[in-house]
Amino acid sequence: METNLKSIIQSSIEYTYNQTYKPIFFDLSIQEDEKDFVKLLNNSNTIVTIDEIDSQLKELIKLRHPSKKFSDEELTLKINEHLNGIALERYGTWVYYPWLNKVVHLLNEEEFVEVRTNRNQYKITPEEENKLSTKTIGVIGLSVGKAIALTIAMERICGHLIIADFDVIELSNLNRIQTGVYNFNIKKTIIVAREIAEIDPYIQITCLHEGLNEENINDFFYPNGKKIDLCVEVCDGLSTKIFARQKAKEYKIPVVMDTNDRGMIDIERFDIEPQRPILHGLIDHLDLKLINNNMSNKEKIPFVSSIIGLDTISFRLKQSMSEIGKTISTWPQLASSVVLGGAITCDVSRRILLDEQINSGRFYVDLKELIN
Repeated sequence: METNLKSIIQSSIEYTYNQTYKPIFFDLSIQEDEKDFVKLLNNSNTIVTIDEIDSQLKELIKLRHPSKKFSDEELTLKINEHLNGIALERYGTWVYYPWLNKVVHLLNEEEFVEVRTNRNQYKITPEEENKLSTKTIGVIGLSVGKAIALTIAMERICGHLIIADFDVIELSNLNRIQTGVYNFNIKKTIIVAREIAEIDPYIQITCLHEGLNEENINDFFYPNGKKIDLCVEVCDGLSTKIFARQKAKEYKIPVVMDTNDRGMIDIERFDIEPQRPILHGLIDHLDLKLINNNMSNKEKIPFVSSIIGLDTISFRLKQSMSEIGKTISTWPQLASSVVLGGAITCDVSRRILLDEQINSGRFYVDLKELIN
């Protein structure tokens, strides 16, 4: 019986470590939450408690009075006034991160977002911030997509992120994906969702752990019966690239793609150009029926070449393409290009969501050309 119990506990720990990505919230003004919170702490003497609510309140007060220089005494009085009789330990929200085994005391959502995004103003105005908080962005592929999703979350240009990828973290990913060796063989979706929750637990995250497919297409494009506002497609799968665009075109959803070579970014405004050919018509001459999930990288080259344009890619990528299946197994990606792609894609996405005039097309932020 004891051995059984140990294996059950071990299985539970392994599941938590490998699968859990959603934090648990406790509002101590709600009796049931308070009971559950006490039970959580009593059942484990290993949980680390982090309570920096006082420093968050100090920030909140200072940011709301930017022209005022508070003394320590004045700041304490102002915080007490703000608390309005609520005990400090009961103010805000306690957030438990199972995979970290930590519980963190935070401001409530409205105040947390106010403080966390304060340095966005007025590059993003309060009115724009409110508008963006209602938006939903879907990201397909979490190599380049991880940098994009995290930048989107940090800048907080949406309230709901849907992330889709079937793959796990492997050693060869670490040249371009910022994560640790302890995350080997864990789903990329899990890792990205956790990192976002650690930055901002109030952003809603939906994970599609099997990537985008026929079965979950509506979960991606139409979560809760309302279509997403923007699709970011940055996956390696050719069939998924085509399939995602066909659906986005059908649903009139704009698509943004970063290719992390020469800072190349594609924008397809199916929301305002519903008749626009997918991928700018670059693959119209190809037989799309030949595309399947069992294609080798060598077989993909004619399709990839048409999509990215052999005449416009960097010299080194062009050299690399001829080495696929000989000295390398797939095309190279660099961390600097991936991080740049995260920044460019987030910027373009924000402007599309704010109804700025962003046209369809292919654009370059080529650092080699710009900085010579």
